Amino acid sequence: MTLLVSGALFMEILDATIIAPAVPLMAESFGAQPVDVGVAISAYLVTVAVLIPATGWMADRFGVRRVFLVAIALFTIASIGCAASASLPTLVAMRVLQGIGGAMMVPVGRLAVLRNSTKSDLVHAIAMLTWPALTAPILAIPLGGAIATFGSWRWIFVINIPIGIIGFLFALRLIRGSAAPEARPLNWRGLVLSALGIATALITVERLRMHGVEWHTVAIGASAAGLLLGCAVLHLLRSSNPLVQLRVLHVRTLRITVSAGGIYRAVISAVPFLLALQFQLEFGWSPLASGAVVAALFLGNVAIKPATTPLMRRFGIRNVLMVNAFASVGGFALLAVLRPSLPIAAITAIVFVSGALRSIGFTAYATLAFSDVRGDDLTHANTLNATVQELASGFGIAIAALALSLLGSYSSTYLFLGVLMAGTLVEAFRLPGDAGRHVSAQA
Repeated sequence: MTLLVSGALFMEILDATIIAPAVPLMAESFGAQPVDVGVAISAYLVTVAVLIPATGWMADRFGVRRVFLVAIALFTIASIGCAASASLPTLVAMRVLQGIGGAMMVPVGRLAVLRNSTKSDLVHAIAMLTWPALTAPILAIPLGGAIATFGSWRWIFVINIPIGIIGFLFALRLIRGSAAPEARPLNWRGLVLSALGIATALITVERLRMHGVEWHTVAIGASAAGLLLGCAVLHLLRSSNPLVQLRVLHVRTLRITVSAGGIYRAVISAVPFLLALQFQLEFGWSPLASGAVVAALFLGNVAIKPATTPLMRRFGIRNVLMVNAFASVGGFALLAVLRPSLPIAAITAIVFVSGALRSIGFTAYATLAFSDVRGDDLTHANTLNATVQELASGFGIAIAALALSLLGSYSSTYLFLGVLMAGTLVEAFRLPGDAGRHVSAQA
């Protein structure tokens, strides 16, 4: 069962990142601008984020087995729709459907594993559930580039079909978990208000990139998004059974992880998307060559992983976050000097270093997130943090696409992201020197 859920997680992460090298070809197919196709990536990530808080209720109300089977089926059917899409709006709609399946598939599958694992097996189970997050992006980018170079971008989604069918058949035999006798009620009002507010905000950001933008329409969209999200926050604070428990933000380290960590996640999520576009549209590389160099970003992520915990133990999470933020700003300055005339080794090295820096910061924030959360608040904190991180990834790509459209160059866009990264220093500076000491085992 753990292997099956790991495979589902691998498929979901693969699907979230594999289309980046194919974006220019997809845009050409639809007669759209390449940056416009970024909404297909954002829509998927945002949909997953919106529905994550409801997955626990679904598992209790309908049973882990039933929800997981429906999720795989929905994800596979949506993949068929993505492959057959004749227009960008259709592709975005199918990606939203994929996001619904993905939101149910991985969290519910992980829940099934945790509920059926003994204490002695739990460490091994969690280890098996983490390797897809490390390996999938490394394979996804060059694989997507290879498919786009030698075949059609539609095959990127076709490969999900046999995987989904096999996964469904194995799930019929392996996944267990019936409905809970008394499932708690779902906070429908909070879910609808949050979903509408987030969707309106994303649509408004996308409208800003359009030529001949109608500013009164943008103003109305921004106002509507603010009103909906404001109502959602008030409802969640007042509800006796909130979809997401916002009161856990009184924990300082969690609050800083959500705010600064959210900005950090948004900024680093935009980099692979921008690099894939730049290497093909500005450098004139093939999707395969572009994907191979972008993969160095994720190789840097994995390569530095063994050193991240010793760094936090030696210097403390606060110092690691501050130094990493300074270094990351410098990393964006290096990305801003990327030119086709640079040697390929130098370009790859810059991308690799950028990946290593993002891994250090991401690990530090992940370690800090629950360091001071206690008791029953842990479940709510986990849900809130997971939701914010997914939202940040989706909006990070949308904001990067907007910046590229408005600023007109990749160099300026990287510098803009560097400025956003510098903003995380404010929150990191406010952390106490011993923040997270007991979870990082700092000397």
